[in-house]
Amino acid sequence: MNCFTRSRGAAYAAVLLWAAGASPSAHAQSLTEWADAAWRRQPEAASGALRQQALQTQAQAAQAWTPEPPALELSTQTDRLHRNAGSREHEAGVAVPLWLPGERARSANVARADAAAFDTRWRAAQWRTAGQVRDAYWAWQRAQVDVQAAADRLATARQLAADVARRVQRGDLARADQHQAEGAVATAQAEQANAQAQGAEATQRLRALAGMAPTAQAADAHVEPTPPAPPEGTDWAQHPAVADARQRWQLARAQVSLLERQQRANPELTVSTTRSRDARGDPGAQSLTLALRLPFGGGDRHRARLAQAQADALEAETQWLAEQQRVAADWASAQAKAEAVQAQLQAAQERHRLAVETRGFFAKSFSLGETDLPTRLRTEAEAADAARQLQRARVEQAATQSTLRQAAGLLPAPAHTPRAAPHSAASQ
Repeated sequence: MNCFTRSRGAAYAAVLLWAAGASPSAHAQSLTEWADAAWRRQPEAASGALRQQALQTQAQAAQAWTPEPPALELSTQTDRLHRNAGSREHEAGVAVPLWLPGERARSANVARADAAAFDTRWRAAQWRTAGQVRDAYWAWQRAQVDVQAAADRLATARQLAADVARRVQRGDLARADQHQAEGAVATAQAEQANAQAQGAEATQRLRALAGMAPTAQAADAHVEPTPPAPPEGTDWAQHPAVADARQRWQLARAQVSLLERQQRANPELTVSTTRSRDARGDPGAQSLTLALRLPFGGGDRHRARLAQAQADALEAETQWLAEQQRVAADWASAQAKAEAVQAQLQAAQERHRLAVETRGFFAKSFSLGETDLPTRLRTEAEAADAARQLQRARVEQAATQSTLRQAAGLLPAPAHTPRAAPHSAASQ
């Protein structure tokens, strides 16, 4: 559908474009492009590279030979301040933290689970952004239908008012009829102003998401292909929301397993060498020291951390199970809405056909003087409303396709032609 085709509508579109601060070339032509543009503006997309770098560093740290870097220890002892007999002792050593039994492997599991959780969070964030764009895009498409319908109704009202004015001058109609016709024009102008205001609001919402203002040339609806129905009894494991919830649970379990192993601080192995003399002139002696430091258990602090991690894991598991049920319910709701919209489209087509035929009948009889003006105005209003409802129903049918793909966890796909198979395989 092409909107703002009339001169006033085209001027209003130019005002919208100027208010949005976008150039005529800075606009997307499809829902896929809108979603891509919106995703590039998201915080997750901006920080993705740095987070991946942090996860890689975390994985490397989990594979290191020691849980923490070794430490250099230096000490000296002398009697210069109190006796000054020449007693000296110098010590140099290296303290090396040691992994607890099984801690290194479990730290690696946490690093792998965290990396997998990042991937699922990325997909889920991209999917949620696509849902916001879909909602804004189809709200904008509905607004364009209302804008076009209001422009068409105003043009029809003006044409009818001009016809009535000519007939009033000839004495075929009373001046009261002309007032009614002019009142219909004023009503159509008010409806057009309201539709344009709603169109501006929908335009700004879409621009806030994607950073680009839609133009009249981008008003053709993007119809996505119908996604295949999931098999019965599916657990929706590939759905971004479910996969993200499940991976959060896996990460929480890995963290619980690591804390169960970290019941105490890491032991420390110290290797040092000491050179000393008892008095001035005595030959120096050198010794080697090997020490092992074993901390006691973590106590209440460790038990509190473990309990918190176990609570987080239980919460994540509950969220994962609830997410599966929510996703299944969203899919069932989207399917039911798609069936209802299809029935509404068929009813709107029939109503439009009848309204157009009725308008033709009364237009002819009005020109012959067999029908009064109120009846003619009523049939024109009914025909205009039927045309608007038909266009809205077509937009709703296309929007339902997007709703189905969103419920199935799929990102926007390239548009397909009306001749395409109604149940083609969906690609992400």
